[in-house]
Amino acid sequence: MAGSEIKISFISKQKRGADLKGKVIVITSGKGGVGKTTTTASLGAAIASLGKTVAVVDMDIGLRNLDVVMGLENRIVYNVVDLAHGRCQVKQAAIRDRRIEGLFLIPASQSDNKNALNTDDMARLTKKLRDEFDYILIDCPAGIEQGFENSVTGADEAIVVCTPEVSAVRDADRIIGLLYARSITPKLIVNRIVPYMVVNGDMLSHKDVEDVLSVELIGLVEMDERVIAATNTGSYIIDDKTSKAGQAYTRIARRILGDPSVPIKEPVYDQKGIWGKITSKFGIRK
Repeated sequence: MAGSEIKISFISKQKRGADLKGKVIVITSGKGGVGKTTTTASLGAAIASLGKTVAVVDMDIGLRNLDVVMGLENRIVYNVVDLAHGRCQVKQAAIRDRRIEGLFLIPASQSDNKNALNTDDMARLTKKLRDEFDYILIDCPAGIEQGFENSVTGADEAIVVCTPEVSAVRDADRIIGLLYARSITPKLIVNRIVPYMVVNGDMLSHKDVEDVLSVELIGLVEMDERVIAATNTGSYIIDDKTSKAGQAYTRIARRILGDPSVPIKEPVYDQKGIWGKITSKFGIRK
């Protein structure tokens, strides 16, 4: 397996050119429970499927979940703390996903606490990873403590994941301010949109979220129960071609890779059938 990993990394560097380095993107949120880890895994899988080598890095020290979401929990030997402290090499810590060529996981440690790494450690770590991968996606722990400080160190870009809830928007606004203070320009994914709740006035619209946060929108993801099923089985929602969420993550991945032709598809509440027509005509709440 180690030989395969070295080969993939070498081919990737040849494609990029020897003088080019990988891009580090931190994926963060103000609060937990907004789908940040699922977003990290889905975008990593989508970008790798588009022909890039990708390392997804779990920085939630002590509470790792990215390995479970990706279905790689049984293959962990080394973790991000081991790699940062020089106890192993990149090829030993990076777990290759056998389903998608070019996709690797560097898991968090469950036995260390959040102070096991500092910003100097992360600066060295991201430097190593830039030499091996086209894209490094950092799954940042929620909150604004040491885990956040470590995760943003060395990042070129940031993606803020936010759900259309007042509390999530407020916390995302705080995170965005901290990112700007570190000269990192954030982009926004509005996640778990429920169109009929937006129509009924029971949920903020993505435009409401955009207006408050005032950052560039990179994607909209509808609520999809199949995301939960994929997470529980360690599979990727992008593989479900009928899933609106899966399609959204693939479009976001293409935008990350710099394709300006990819539109941001706005969720639409499709009122079907006679009852839908009646409720729409007479303003009856669903």
